[in-house]
Amino acid sequence: MCLKGPDSNPAERVDDDYLGLGELPETFPSDPPEPLPHFLTEPEEAYIVKNKPVNLYCKATPATQIYFKCNSEWVHQKEHTVEERVDETSGLVVREASIEITRQQVEELFGLEDFWCQCVAWSSAGTTKSRKAHVRIAYLRKTFDQEPLGKEVSLEQEVLLQCRPPEGIPAAEVEWLKNEEVIDPADDRNFYITIDHNLIIKQARLSDTANYTCVAKNIVAKRRSTTATVIVYVNGGWSTWTEWSACNSRCGRGFQKRTRSCTNPAPLNGGAICEGQAIQKLACNPLCPVDGLWTEWSKWSTCGTECTHWRRRECSAPAPKNGGKDCEGMVLQSKNCTDGLCMQSSLFQKSSEPKGKSDEFGYSSAPSTDDVALYVGIVIAVIMCLVISVIVALFVYRKNHRDFDSDIIDSSALNGGFQPVSIKTARTADLLAAPPDLTSAAAMYRGPVYALHDVADKIPMTNSPLLDPLPNLKIKVYNSSGLVTPQEDLSDFSSKLSPKLPHSLIDSDTMGQRTQSLMRSRDPSCTAFGSFNSLGGHLIVPNSGVSLLVPAGAIPQGRVYEMYVTVHRKETMRPSVDDTQTVLSPVVSCGPPGALLTRPVIITMHHCAEADSEDWLIQLKNQSQQGQWEDVVVVGEENFTTPCYIQMDEEACHILTETLGTYCLVGQSVSAATTKRLKLAVFGPVTCTALEYNIRVYCLDDTQDALKEVLQMEKQMGGKLLDEPKTLNFKDSTHNLRLSLHDVPHTLWKSKLLAKYQELPFQHVWSGSQRNLHCTFTLERFSASTVELACKLCVRQVEGEGQIFQLNTTLSEDSQCIDTSLLDPASNITTLVGPNAFRIPLSIRQKLCSSLDAPQTRGNDWRMLAHKLNLDRYLNYFATKSSPTGVILDLWEAQHFPDGNLNRLAAVLEEMGRHENIVPMATEH
Repeated sequence: MCLKGPDSNPAERVDDDYLGLGELPETFPSDPPEPLPHFLTEPEEAYIVKNKPVNLYCKATPATQIYFKCNSEWVHQKEHTVEERVDETSGLVVREASIEITRQQVEELFGLEDFWCQCVAWSSAGTTKSRKAHVRIAYLRKTFDQEPLGKEVSLEQEVLLQCRPPEGIPAAEVEWLKNEEVIDPADDRNFYITIDHNLIIKQARLSDTANYTCVAKNIVAKRRSTTATVIVYVNGGWSTWTEWSACNSRCGRGFQKRTRSCTNPAPLNGGAICEGQAIQKLACNPLCPVDGLWTEWSKWSTCGTECTHWRRRECSAPAPKNGGKDCEGMVLQSKNCTDGLCMQSSLFQKSSEPKGKSDEFGYSSAPSTDDVALYVGIVIAVIMCLVISVIVALFVYRKNHRDFDSDIIDSSALNGGFQPVSIKTARTADLLAAPPDLTSAAAMYRGPVYALHDVADKIPMTNSPLLDPLPNLKIKVYNSSGLVTPQEDLSDFSSKLSPKLPHSLIDSDTMGQRTQSLMRSRDPSCTAFGSFNSLGGHLIVPNSGVSLLVPAGAIPQGRVYEMYVTVHRKETMRPSVDDTQTVLSPVVSCGPPGALLTRPVIITMHHCAEADSEDWLIQLKNQSQQGQWEDVVVVGEENFTTPCYIQMDEEACHILTETLGTYCLVGQSVSAATTKRLKLAVFGPVTCTALEYNIRVYCLDDTQDALKEVLQMEKQMGGKLLDEPKTLNFKDSTHNLRLSLHDVPHTLWKSKLLAKYQELPFQHVWSGSQRNLHCTFTLERFSASTVELACKLCVRQVEGEGQIFQLNTTLSEDSQCIDTSLLDPASNITTLVGPNAFRIPLSIRQKLCSSLDAPQTRGNDWRMLAHKLNLDRYLNYFATKSSPTGVILDLWEAQHFPDGNLNRLAAVLEEMGRHENIVPMATEH
């Protein structure tokens, strides 16, 4: 339009007024700049089903033009359908465009890249591109890569039905049918479907006996696998035995029986019938009744003052037995013996059955004078026997009391002679309730030495005092307790462990200060603690084999936990075990208890179980808040109901759990070949000014912390290693551990041991419940000028393996530090926080998880990674996690801390054919 000035044609001005414009300004402000187009609708991913074309659609505003570009080439304008309208709200132009893509167009594309299209919109301000929308030909193959197989399982057994759907685009969705009804794990918690489409029945029930079908479907088709029939069977079980029946024969040989039935439960669905007998018979032989018979009459007695004589018979030929009848008739018979010259004549009889008091038997009124004399003689004899017995008892008591309370003053003893002494059975005192007190072999003698003629070459180290029956020999027995802990008095412990250790080595003031300092706080060598957030980290108890790995993401975002891990060394903290069990690991606590974790942490600790796990039944125990030890899981029997998973390596175990607490491994032997590893360590004093020299032999569980504890204790006591510690395989054969010294130079030294060897009882060694188990050999040198000792120490299990220590030591008076070369000196680092705590860089870890978590048709996903790393004992544990690869890599970090070889991990990925993950690992390492 052309605007005119005031001199313009009046008619035209009238028209302007008619339009309602009035007088217009001479100039207008400039219009605002037009914005860049933005898409109200972007093209979506599309699939061509069979031969049906697909439409791609987009909408943008403000847009002067809008077109599609496919595979970097513009689509011809004729193939577009474009619509234009004005948005009533904004007043901007909205353009819509759509195109049609056919199967032929997609199939004609050559190359690795899928067919794609992109929408491009223009405005005066410039252009805007939409996202790429891929167009693929949809399909679903007919054959399943893996179909489920039918199974017969016992009640409460875990069932795994595997299904790998056919290859397809888009990827098929999988659902499971049970008797043609869809399984929903949300409705029935006993079912679980893993991320790789396997169905797991956690604990098989009778109601789970059914036909199971794996169904795969996408937009093209729906495929059904073959039906897998799962039969849950019940093995038969015997009812309890009935009571024994009565014997079927009243007299003589017979039998009685009892029965049971296979109904507890009855076998079901092909379950095994009960093994054994349903009827048991037991021979019985009830005794037959025997009637009593009279013996022959005795001879008549002499004629008595009452003009009668007597004769008797007994009901004992045979006597009545087993309910037989008594004899009938007279027991006593009397008659007049003067042929009637006496007026007194009577016949007395007595039945063999008593019927009342004596006057009811028919006896004569009083016995004869001869009978009275007989009775008096018997009474006097009994009284004399009692008097003689009392006198003999008093004599024996006084003699024994005098023997034990008086000193031995025999002149031959005072002159160093020898006389036999009888060692009686020891009392039941328990000197080995603590770690076995074998230092009795190193006793001090304060009097002459007596030959113990009835003592064998071997003195077994049992729970009895070694020389308790000989108090006057004044043999002092030193008890050997366990580790010096902050709660124990060091001076008291030093006197117990090393009775002859010179006082110059242990200054009481120094010990008091050390005890106070240890009392102030927990021993730092047993504990590690630190603050952690969602980036995770690592807690390490130095040189103990114990650590706690906190993966990134285990702690919820935005939270910070003060975490700790500690090794308990108190005897009271260790779980009690029965005769067939043994403690295999230290007691380890981690916390804070009850902390919320979003993925498993990994507790690592050493164990002493040897070799074949089939010889062991290993159980993880957890201490409750009430202090009771509870069973958590048996290694190898993990399932969906167990709260953790245990990876057993040769020397260490790794516990994956989301519950922080106190844990310990306890093993149960299943055969005589079951073996646990022991660590043997031999110590002696650094310096020795006295004539006596004590050699201490420790028998420990083969864990780093057990050896570390003894090294720390001996350092406090002023001891040193006499030879490198050795490992001994100790079998569950019930045979003791035997220790003996050999090749002692007898011209320079003599042994204070009375026997040829000492023994540690099998149960004390096997149970593992007594820490720092040891015994002591005491040698005495003839001269203080002897400063060298060379001998051999043999430690072996009776009828089992053994180790020999070659001892060569110098009794130097110069103070030395204990040899701790066996402990890694590197390690004062206890806390690593954030990405620096892990060998695998975070970016590499994320790429590995995103690449391997998704199931692959070739199987080269997280499952193959677990197999290559020997972590595939129970894949279902990883399958339940949101990122199975992440948990596997966490376990790899814990296993290979601190020097995990990333090159080895890269080689595993190369073997799997995952080349895309190798280059970044090599470049970032």
